Amino acid sequence: MAALQRGANAELTREVPSLRTAVVGVAWQTSEAALADNLVFAALLCDAGGKASGDDDTVFFNQLRSADGSVSVATGSDREQVEVDLPDVPAAVDRIVFAVYVNLGAAPRRTLGQLRTLTLRVVNAADGVELVRSEDLAPPLREETAVVLAALYRHQGGWKIRVAGDAYASITELAADYGVPL
Repeated sequence: MAALQRGANAELTREVPSLRTAVVGVAWQTSEAALADNLVFAALLCDAGGKASGDDDTVFFNQLRSADGSVSVATGSDREQVEVDLPDVPAAVDRIVFAVYVNLGAAPRRTLGQLRTLTLRVVNAADGVELVRSEDLAPPLREETAVVLAALYRHQGGWKIRVAGDAYASITELAADYGVPL
């Protein structure tokens, strides 16, 4: 399987009609242990306007499940994973955006430019088969501290995924774009 490039998409449920639960995983490599320990993988449940309706629409290490339970943090072979029960995603959720950001602290400034590699993949939870893998999204990253990796979205009664790689100077900018209160 070829890696999906930025801007490319794949029709998940059309290719695998039995797909019920998708596991979205992220992997990264860096020589900076402090950076690796401070990266956060998050899923944002957004409406048709591309906005999250509130805190309950963000899934990450500090909020392990969406309020409706359709999206949750999972464990597996990837660095971090989120599991999406596709039939259970509320109709008001048009897309689920997956992002990685640097959880900034008092330590020296860390950026995504310190990453050697950054990839996202989608696996069918029922059989463990990898459905999609992104190209390495790390090379163009420099001083940014947040990046949207991909969006899982509704399309003609099914689900597709689009690889993004859209970088942000800060988590504050990303949160503002998606209506996430900080």
